[in-house]
Amino acid sequence: MSERDALAREAADAVARRSYGKLVAFLAARTRDVAGAEDALSEAFASALAHWPAEGVPDNPEAWLLAAARRKSIDAARKRKRGEDSTDRLKLMADELADTNDNVVPDERLKLMFACAHPAIEKSIRAPLILQTVLGFDAATIASAFLIAPSSMSQRLVRAKAKIRGAGIPFRMPEPDDLAERLETVLEAIYAAYAEGWSDPAGTDVHRRTLAGEAIWLGRLVAMLLPDEPEALGLLALMLHSEARREARRNARGDFIPLTEQNMELWNSAMIEEAEALLRRAGGMNAIGRFQLEAAVQSAHAVRRLSGRTDWPAILKLYDALWRKTGSPVVAINRAIALAETKSPKEGLDALDEFAEDKRLSQYQPYWAARAELLARSGNIHEADNALGHAIGLEADPAVRRFLLAKRARLDR
Repeated sequence: MSERDALAREAADAVARRSYGKLVAFLAARTRDVAGAEDALSEAFASALAHWPAEGVPDNPEAWLLAAARRKSIDAARKRKRGEDSTDRLKLMADELADTNDNVVPDERLKLMFACAHPAIEKSIRAPLILQTVLGFDAATIASAFLIAPSSMSQRLVRAKAKIRGAGIPFRMPEPDDLAERLETVLEAIYAAYAEGWSDPAGTDVHRRTLAGEAIWLGRLVAMLLPDEPEALGLLALMLHSEARREARRNARGDFIPLTEQNMELWNSAMIEEAEALLRRAGGMNAIGRFQLEAAVQSAHAVRRLSGRTDWPAILKLYDALWRKTGSPVVAINRAIALAETKSPKEGLDALDEFAEDKRLSQYQPYWAARAELLARSGNIHEADNALGHAIGLEADPAVRRFLLAKRARLDR
């Protein structure tokens, strides 16, 4: 690969990380054809890789890609033989070409997110659809986040995009009466995006770190547009509490450091204070929801900065409330750990055992790591070793694998 080719590919990759969702949202806003917008953008990227090495990377690569994608969309519409449907689509795209300044790419992502959360779309696929169309996740990553098979996720995503086009779902902010149901889905998708970005604690994966920053930006946008929605404030508080600890999650050698062992001086105090203020505002609205409770858990961990100890009784109460509200097996895992810290490892293990047959957890590393920890603390070394083996086999992060391997070595001794 020549130097010019490498520069073109690097620029295209940077735009994909930075603006993929923005470009798809803008392209689909008029036609309501998300799949068509993705296809056109894919062709535009291919065109960029063909032209940029010779012509140089343009000053505004996003605008170049948008113009190329719109031309691809019009060409594709011309080739279709669908009578009036094709004519209507051509008119929409021609209007778009005439109306838009090529030097400005409006950010339509929030509108697309609320369109993907429309009640006409199956509820279970709304958040995954947002993750793919707005934030560029692939189906396999989304399937892993939602603990279902990748093939099933792909099929559902295709059907959901067809539904948007077939039903003519508008790309706009919903009316106040329709906001609550859709907002829940939008917040869930933003948090899933943040969690994916958070899974690279060392910050060595540029795409993941960018994703975490984008999720926080989208969270800020929702909180700004809907300042009286306590769950929007709760989600932003949750993400800021987590992001505040990013630099403490690895030591100078790159080793993974669990929360309870982190150097609190490395936590970002400004982010924590902002998160606390958001949480207080949300709490004053007397409408406690999932994200406020999760943020409150992180707040209880942050108290260790002041008291020097973790407030496990408060954390257990919060997980009790979260469990009653969500019934999530992931919440159940964290609740079991808090139960072990507050009462006894056996009680924590008994709570975890209630989910031993849940197939969703069979490939979920934190379940096996938590199980190993509680088994070891209960004195069942052999089963703890087996559980750690499962956790190590499922972990993709080399630093976390080293951490688990070190625990296993100590267990064997």
